Amino acid sequence: MTRDRVDHILEQWRREMPELDCSVMEIPGRMKRLTGHLEREIQRPFTGLGLPPGGFDVLATLRRCGPPYRLSPNDLLAWMMVTSGTMTNRVDQLERLGLVAREPNPDDRRSVLVALTPQGHAVVDKALRLHVDNERRLLSPLSPEQRAQLADLLRLWLAAFEP
Repeated sequence: MTRDRVDHILEQWRREMPELDCSVMEIPGRMKRLTGHLEREIQRPFTGLGLPPGGFDVLATLRRCGPPYRLSPNDLLAWMMVTSGTMTNRVDQLERLGLVAREPNPDDRRSVLVALTPQGHAVVDKALRLHVDNERRLLSPLSPEQRAQLADLLRLWLAAFEP
């Protein structure tokens, strides 16, 4: 069986506190470690396209919402699950790169919409293809059946946090 750092950590806890069942640390510990690895690996293709961290997420959210590829900052916030300051920073960076534009909201003169520019549309389409290829590579240690099983288990667990 393959062993990882979490196995070693659990061995240390079993040695130091044998009366405490620390096996519940196994899954969150691995997920936390995987998250760190995945965040670095997922960002890699976007860096090659000159996208700032988190930039792909904004562009992809605008792209998948469909024509006219624009959302209010509040709608972006709801999809992105980041702070408003982080969102403003991301939009500012993408606007400087010419990938998004702030437009007046025709339904509310007090607000703006964040819109994907034609250049942003082209960049996100290219980035998405690279992203899918990269994620396929990252999942390659798992068989299709294992990926489906893991996806089902994670969906079940995530639903307990996001009803």
